[in-house]
Amino acid sequence: MWIESIIEFVQGLSTGQILAYFWPFFLLDMTRYMLLDFIVIVFYMPKKYFKRREYALARKQLYKERPLVSVIVPGKNEGKHIPRLAESFNSQTYKNIELIIVDDGSDDDTATICRELERQGKIDCFIRNEVRGGKASAANTALKYSSGKYIVHIDADSHLAYDAIETILIPFFQDATIGAVGGDVRVANADKTFATRLQSIEYIKSISTGRTVSSELGILRIIAGAHGAFRRDVLDRLYGWDIGPGLDGDITLKIRKLGYKVVHEPMAICYTNVPVTFRRLSKQRFRWDRSMIRFRVRKHRDILLPSAEFSFSNFVASFENIFFNLVLDFKWWIYFVQIVIWNPEVLEYIFVINYVLYFLANVVEYSLACILLHNSLRRRDYLHYLFLPLIPLYTGLYLRIVRTYAYIMELLHGASYNDKWNPWKVSRVAKREKL
Repeated sequence: MWIESIIEFVQGLSTGQILAYFWPFFLLDMTRYMLLDFIVIVFYMPKKYFKRREYALARKQLYKERPLVSVIVPGKNEGKHIPRLAESFNSQTYKNIELIIVDDGSDDDTATICRELERQGKIDCFIRNEVRGGKASAANTALKYSSGKYIVHIDADSHLAYDAIETILIPFFQDATIGAVGGDVRVANADKTFATRLQSIEYIKSISTGRTVSSELGILRIIAGAHGAFRRDVLDRLYGWDIGPGLDGDITLKIRKLGYKVVHEPMAICYTNVPVTFRRLSKQRFRWDRSMIRFRVRKHRDILLPSAEFSFSNFVASFENIFFNLVLDFKWWIYFVQIVIWNPEVLEYIFVINYVLYFLANVVEYSLACILLHNSLRRRDYLHYLFLPLIPLYTGLYLRIVRTYAYIMELLHGASYNDKWNPWKVSRVAKREKL
């Protein structure tokens, strides 16, 4: 009876009423995250096929030159993950690698584990910071001790697929104007909890597919800190990483400002461990979302302004991020108030229909990701279809509430400068220097 009432409600809607009730989906989200992604991937896949000879020549050049690759791993209290990380580097198809790990003031057994791995020859260089300086400080310390022509930054709680280093390097040999390559990040502990399963779906959609699309459009705005490759000369020009949180997105924009391309390689796969509870996930996203305000709205707002160095692609990369994440986030709350005030009698119907629309959109988006990544997905990734009914609630309610709170706290109070993720003395300097 209730379903019949919804069907009857839908059948009675005019085109104008459909747009009035569901304009966020039809005018914005469906266009940006479903139709555009579909069009780009449809062109991307045959393009990849027809460029396979160019890819093979670039791979051949890589192995002819055999440049040293410095893998730098900053981390704190990640000792339990280091052995698997080190093993994943020892089994890489590309062998000319030096692995440098910086322990940023851990109070667990990270130092003991790393020194033993160093003794065994599985780590080339281990550095212990007795006093925590923050992730950027640890990464810059590793950069100082590195010797490679290319630098690969990996999070300490991650590990790589066997060919990830080779695959992430090849784009540099296809295009000399590329300054950084983002590797794909998948969830290692997806089977752990409901929270990790939902994050796994999110990563496959937003990173594997979303960043591939952004890369093809020339507007990729972030090289993930969990897995990113950089030209050494580019990092030297930038003097490494600035203080975070959000240091991965920050350095990506700085590389774009220098005039270099940044691209995403979906087949260079890194598996990372994600928060296993929604409480921990909320803390992580609270930190991530604030960094969007801190870096895109404040530090790099010059990208949006006319100047002698103005770049349309950089403008679009930042504007698209700010519009679809910040502006449209508040749009949803305005939309909710609009429906409650003007159409309270159909609120229940509108909520259910919105849920169905976004559920179907997620099915299409996840299917598109599965087609794009079919050679690299695991069996468990296809089981995620069972959890897709939860995604509209996960992204549309839970993550939106966290994001909105983060934006408000950062806009009003600059909350990122008080985050314990960085040592207080480091954050104090960052605030003073407006970093």
